[in-house]
Amino acid sequence: MKIGILCAGDSEVRPFLSMLEHPTVSERAMLRFHHGTLAGVPAVVLFSGVCKVNAAIAAQILIDACQCDSMISAGTAGGIDPRLTVFDTVVSTETAYHDVGPDILTDFHPWLPSVWFPCGPGLLALARQAAERLEAERRVFFGRMVTGEYFVEGEARERLAAAWAPLSADMESAAAAHVCYVNRTPFLSVRTITDTRDQDGTASFEENCARAARLSAEFVREMLRLI
Repeated sequence: MKIGILCAGDSEVRPFLSMLEHPTVSERAMLRFHHGTLAGVPAVVLFSGVCKVNAAIAAQILIDACQCDSMISAGTAGGIDPRLTVFDTVVSTETAYHDVGPDILTDFHPWLPSVWFPCGPGLLALARQAAERLEAERRVFFGRMVTGEYFVEGEARERLAAAWAPLSADMESAAAAHVCYVNRTPFLSVRTITDTRDQDGTASFEENCARAARLSAEFVREMLRLI
């Protein structure tokens, strides 16, 4: 396995960089790809920049140029499910766009059977094992995630809950999952919650981002230790 780890921002990738052994750097499409090993597994780590297109660009390069055969979207997300509290970790079972017409990807390329991109069963099994090993330290939830082009807060959080019933919302996961789906590359998203209904808004995200990013990275490392 060679794992691609895709983060949105520099604060989200920073914990991974401190974990990466024997690092080297390459550049492509104005992005910096950090190569090395993580928990003994060959890995390439980067931050793509926020939004769906940036994530998709990075994901395709991880597959084509870096020859990654599995991918994890890691970092932070906003909590939608009312059970979630700040610093809970969420793991995707499937992902979808909340801002794309429901027939766009079912009636046209890539002709999905539903709006949901499935996650890689092997990666998901590793995540469940990691969650069991870390259950004394943190709460981990498994379920659906949604992705769109705006920061979710206030009434938008309630609309997504009613329409999609996801665990969380972010701006990259489904885009990376989309790229992985058409390339037949296993994908998983691991995110830690920075903001919720009770701790809403960008101020909560900014306050909690660094710690949430570290927790997400530690969970991914625990997954890779199980390989």
